[in-house]
Order: sequence, then structure tokens, then C-alpha cells
Amino acid sequence: MGLLSNRITKESLKPGDHIYSWRTAYVYAHHGIYVGDDKVIHFTRGRGQEVGTGTVLDYILVSSGPTRSQIPCPVCHQAEEGHGVVSSCLTCFLSGGILYRFEYSVTPALFLAKARGGTCTLAVSDKNEIVVHRATYLLINGFGCYNVFKNNCEDFAIYCKTGLLVIDQGTMGQSGQAVSIIGGPLAAVLSTPLRFVTTNIYGMAATAVGVYCASRYAADIGMRRDVVKVEAEELTRRLATGGLQIVETGIATLAVPSAIAR
Repeated sequence: MGLLSNRITKESLKPGDHIYSWRTAYVYAHHGIYVGDDKVIHFTRGRGQEVGTGTVLDYILVSSGPTRSQIPCPVCHQAEEGHGVVSSCLTCFLSGGILYRFEYSVTPALFLAKARGGTCTLAVSDKNEIVVHRATYLLINGFGCYNVFKNNCEDFAIYCKTGLLVIDQGTMGQSGQAVSIIGGPLAAVLSTPLRFVTTNIYGMAATAVGVYCASRYAADIGMRRDVVKVEAEELTRRLATGGLQIVETGIATLAVPSAIAR
């Protein structure tokens, strides 16, 4: 791993690693938790789809995803229905893509140097055995409803690594990819008023990049103050009782008693 790439070899994998693989044309990356024995636990939309929005955008996302083999994998099989958290062999998870490891506890300089979101975070990871426990527990009990912007595969993996949840998801989930998708156009919009100050295209471009980097930095799970530590057992209990609601319409709320608030 390094400044330009988080690419790793399969031999260097350890249980508890947060891994990802870019799909066709780098449209998006699929994330999961390696739990050992060549198995990866990851969060999907279900119905055989890695990602989805329920809109026309799905045409782009699904066409960029891996082509599903008609020959069943001899090692694992994916359930067509369920709560979306699935276990796959590493080969099926990668689907012919390259293996990368998501980095934790990076410095602010390194974080900002990696212009594409969804590759690293300032947040600190918990111990690997805790990470594996969360992933395996959620494999059985689920992680709520999938939402491409607020509760996706990267959100799942980051939660397994840190145990952190955003209190008010009316803003944004933990996903760096989602922040990048929204942050780019937002940076362009916010920098537009500067055309009245300067007509230099390079100056405006530099300002847009600065706004984009600032938005990524502020939205990173390691910098946010609207997060709480919630263990997997408490998470699923709250999902079952309505204390935590993550729905595909993008409206999410978390009822947080003072006992678990940081």
C-alpha cells in the first residue's frame, strides 16, 4: 500500500481486513470484510444486485458491476432474497477485479492526497477479532435496508471496523464514495460565485478542488461529531424495535439515549 494505491496480494490478507475492488471503469468499488478461510462478508442490495437505487441510475451501476456467472460457485452461493448481508468466497467477491485494502488511521495529508473517496479514513479501527465478530453477527441478523447513499457496502464495512454510526443520517452516511459523488458537483456549485471575483479558470478550478477536499475531510467518519459507538447486538435490537431506521427512501433516524452517546 502507499500514496497512489492500496493494492495488496491475497497472501497479505488478515481476518478483519476491510477490502474492496473497483468495478468496470472505476464507476464504483464494492467493499467487504475478510473473515478468514477465503471468505468475505459484504452488504448488497439483495436480489442478486451489489448496488442499486431503485431509479434509472441502476442501469449505469448494474452495467458496471460484475457479470454473474451462470455456473454456481462450488464454494459459495448467494441467496437471491434476504437482508442483504452475504458471505462469498474471495474469488466471487472480487469478480475478476483487483484486491485493495481500505486504510484506517491515515494522516490528514495522506487522506487529502487520495482524491478519490472510498479508499481510506482518519478513523481508528477496532481490533480484528471485534471486526470479525461484528461482520459474522450481522451476516445472521442483517444491517437494515440498503441505500446507495446512506447505507451501502462501504458503510457496512466501516461500521464493522469502527462500530460507529451517524446519529442524523438526514445528512450523509459513512461512505467516502457517496461523499465523492455528491462532493464533486457541490464543489463546482459552491465555487461558481467566484467567477465574479476572478475570471482565471485555473483559480476557479483550484478553489473547486479546495472545496471538494474540505467537504471530504469534514464528512469523514473520523472527523464527524454526530457519531456514536454502537455494538452489533445493540444495533440489531434497535433495528428490530424501530430505534434505528434506515430505509431505501433515504430517510434515517437514530434514537440515541445518553447512555451510549459519546
